[in-house]
Amino acid sequence: MELRAGYKKTEVGFIPEEWEVKSLGEEATFRTGPFGSALHKSDYTSDGVPVINPMHILDGRLVPTSTMSITEKAAQQLGDFRLKANEIIIGRRGDMGRCAVVKEDQSGWLCGTGSMIVRCSRSTDPEFLQRILSSSTVVAAIEETSVGSTMINLNQSTLSGLRLQFPPTPEQRAISAALSDVDALIVSLDRLILKKLDMKQAAMRELLTGKRRLAGFSGEWKVKILGAFGKCIRGVSYKGDADLSPHDTLNTIRLLRSNNVQSSTVVKSNLQFVASVRVSEHQVMRDGDILVCMANGSKELVGKAGKFVANDSYEYTFGAFMGCFRTDTGAANATFIFYLFQTGQYRNYIANLLAGSSINNMKPSDIESMAFKVPSSEEQAAIATILSDMDADITTMEQKLNKTRMMKQGMMQELLTGKIRLA
Repeated sequence: MELRAGYKKTEVGFIPEEWEVKSLGEEATFRTGPFGSALHKSDYTSDGVPVINPMHILDGRLVPTSTMSITEKAAQQLGDFRLKANEIIIGRRGDMGRCAVVKEDQSGWLCGTGSMIVRCSRSTDPEFLQRILSSSTVVAAIEETSVGSTMINLNQSTLSGLRLQFPPTPEQRAISAALSDVDALIVSLDRLILKKLDMKQAAMRELLTGKRRLAGFSGEWKVKILGAFGKCIRGVSYKGDADLSPHDTLNTIRLLRSNNVQSSTVVKSNLQFVASVRVSEHQVMRDGDILVCMANGSKELVGKAGKFVANDSYEYTFGAFMGCFRTDTGAANATFIFYLFQTGQYRNYIANLLAGSSINNMKPSDIESMAFKVPSSEEQAAIATILSDMDADITTMEQKLNKTRMMKQGMMQELLTGKIRLA
């Protein structure tokens, strides 16, 4: 690789000439969390001083749980392990790279047994160092030192010996600020999506029950069973994994299962393929079909439903533990019927159906016999349009969020290695 002007080759790769490579131990000190024996059952309480273990470090943020906390008296006795603002707490067990900078309002929380405190020198910006420690390059370096171990356990020696790139302090802070701006955008998009999801749920509760009527519509809603509008079809039976193919062939059809229903959407990834001879014509999915999980080891997953969209040239079918509700043409608005599968009333039907049963299983007749109040076809279509528009808006925001997250990853790669410099 050609050496760019103003750059030098180092053990951590090509970096700007004024950047330095140092062992982390030269720029920070460490404190491993207390031994488990230091905390007793009587020390734990609800809504006390939060104890931070790796599970509480998510996406560079500290997210404590009220049940994992101790009394103030116990925390005072473990003063050396209490967190201070601008320290970094890093998980030393399980997934490497989980770390976060302690904020002012988190000062006084306790470093848990599975975590470690990193205290930076004055010349190292903690926000910058947190980005470095959570980067894929450093995570790979930590994992490499643990080859052969059944579980990675980060210790002070490994952390101290890490060789890392350090720009001048002002540049560290500039990089941190740029990445923090992107983080702020991600947080704002996350909040906006949650707000829109709440608005959609509120709209569904009012529009799908007739509590709020749209302008221009009147007349009484009528109670009808889903079987009046369509049919629930059983999935394809096959003889286990031996009957499945890992690839598309001229003699297979793509098979959808429970894992393909995500957030009320049918996701066409992580597919298996079943022999075409096993699939009847009516078991081939059609645009607008509702894919339903009919049986699962978890009761919470029974009944989850997603709308199938025929947006490619492939044929799809569905497995034996799945069902497909197909609305008859002209009987009802298929999109309106799909939204009924997202209501609390639908979930209550399933909960009552499975209550007291050791078998988490539904029959097609269970779906077809569910009764709902429904308006005229015209009002169904109007309601479906409003909810579909809200879904489209949420999808657009989710796509923007995903693009922003990808942009952040690219920025981190470029900024943390000095490939792009900030003025």
